[in-house]
Amino acid sequence: MVIETNRAEDTFALGRKVGEQARAGQVYTLVGDLGVGKTVFTQGVARGLGITEPISSPTFTIIQEYEEGRLPFFHFDVYRIGDIEEMEEIGYEDYFYGEGICLVEWANLIEELIPADAVHVAIEKDLERGFDYRRITITGGINL
Repeated sequence: MVIETNRAEDTFALGRKVGEQARAGQVYTLVGDLGVGKTVFTQGVARGLGITEPISSPTFTIIQEYEEGRLPFFHFDVYRIGDIEEMEEIGYEDYFYGEGICLVEWANLIEELIPADAVHVAIEKDLERGFDYRRITITGGINL
């Protein structure tokens, strides 16, 4: 499925729909260049889960945990992961195969760890279509 957005608010709203439909144990991968809107999308997912606290990318902590929503939300940013062993040290399997939902930014860096049934989200810019234009491709077990 391909969705085009032309405002950050639309990208947020799409993330919110994803969060509203999220189910326990689901892993979402999120890829896209720096500044493409991954955090905005993630903030929407969190809101769809009923999380109202501020959401920021856990670039230096690798994972941020949010418990206030209808499901636990585990937000990973693996951009700074040096090797797969670091993911094992954090106990990624407990998160990926647990009762919450996981959203993994820069998931392409750890593809061998991503469950086969993950939902994949790719966000791309096209400056020829406008500064705020985004092409969001979602593949995997989700219907919006």
